[in-house]
Amino acid sequence: MAVSALSGVAALAADCRSQAAPGVDWQDCTKSNIVIRGANLANANLTGTDLTMTDLRSTTLTGAKLQKATLVRSSLAGANAAGADFSRVEAYRTSFSGIIAPGSAFSSAELQRADFTGAELTNAIFEKAELGRANFNGASIGGAKFDYANLSRAQFTGAVLNAPIDFTGAFMFLTRIEGVDLSAATGLAQAQIDLACGDANTRLPGDLAASPSWPCTFD
Repeated sequence: MAVSALSGVAALAADCRSQAAPGVDWQDCTKSNIVIRGANLANANLTGTDLTMTDLRSTTLTGAKLQKATLVRSSLAGANAAGADFSRVEAYRTSFSGIIAPGSAFSSAELQRADFTGAELTNAIFEKAELGRANFNGASIGGAKFDYANLSRAQFTGAVLNAPIDFTGAFMFLTRIEGVDLSAATGLAQAQIDLACGDANTRLPGDLAASPSWPCTFD
């Protein structure tokens, strides 16, 4: 009962009928299957908001709070989300392609099959995130933290690393790192490398060796 009461208070506090605007409070509101492309939602409170299949392309989300929001099959392509908090979002098959999100938090987020191609993710935090089959091709991920993330079959080929990234405890089953320069990466262990998929052009820290199973073969 206490939890229900608190949820009701949050819903009453939010203005679910208000138009998209900087600082808008849509906490726990339903905003699914709508088009708000190009809207300015800087510093908005989107905590727990249902944004399933919503068109958020080219929106401004700088400093926005999206913790526990639902973004399944939504598109944030080309959005500016610098410093936004996406912690614990549900974002299966969501497009973040070309998003500008340096310093943003994706901790413990559900991001299976998410598309981060060409994204600006410098110093982003993906701690404990579920990133199975996520695509980082062409993304700038220097300084990003993937500690304890599930990177099973994630695609890093073509990613741009201009600063060390952290893979401490990450699960890297068939993670695609062909041609990626990981020589300055931290937290890598030989067991992770042996699970991953690299090739002769993959560069590793000096204490690690290429897996004898490289290059991987796929059905």
